Amino acid sequence: MNNTSSAAEYYKEVLKQDNTHVGAIVFIGIDHFYAEQPEVALRFFRRVLQMGVYSCPLFNNLGLCCFYAQQYDMTLTSFERALSLAEDEEEVAAVWYNLGHIAVGVGDMNLAHQCFRLALVSDNSFAEAYNNLAVLEMRRGHVEQAKALLQTASSLIPNLYEPHFNFATISDQIGDLQRSYVAAQKSAAAFPAHMDTQRLIEQLKQHFATL
Repeated sequence: MNNTSSAAEYYKEVLKQDNTHVGAIVFIGIDHFYAEQPEVALRFFRRVLQMGVYSCPLFNNLGLCCFYAQQYDMTLTSFERALSLAEDEEEVAAVWYNLGHIAVGVGDMNLAHQCFRLALVSDNSFAEAYNNLAVLEMRRGHVEQAKALLQTASSLIPNLYEPHFNFATISDQIGDLQRSYVAAQKSAAAFPAHMDTQRLIEQLKQHFATL
């Protein structure tokens, strides 16, 4: 139901009853990561490792936490373990996708481009990878290619707001204001609280009002 704060509280109650419940420990770790507390999240993931649980998703999350907690020596090692433990192509794609984020974080856009491409080689229905690849293509000035990638992403997951917003932004930049407005409306429907989308819609409305 997308109520992660309530879910976290319930999982904490689970741990009071059973402090070895792997699912609860992992969820709370992920919750701390998205609350911008990677150091705290690391403690939960390492606890799972100490319990003898080894899996691709666990090392994938561990790699991200290590990077954002500035423990760089463990970052690539964790992702290497994740790839070696991957049980299917979707897990492989998730690792390459996260490595793409790491590459963006260190400013290596060529490596990021390769990582997102490899994610799509492993899973060609990975909407988020299409979206991120489109952003990189736009930075390279490949407008039509970026638009095609964003259309693919939005067709795969229509309620994912990022492809709609990025398509609206690109269309606005090239002067295609009608398509920009339509895409921005789809972004707003998917994520009403996204302020950048709301600002873009207001800018477009003001522009239309002056015509």
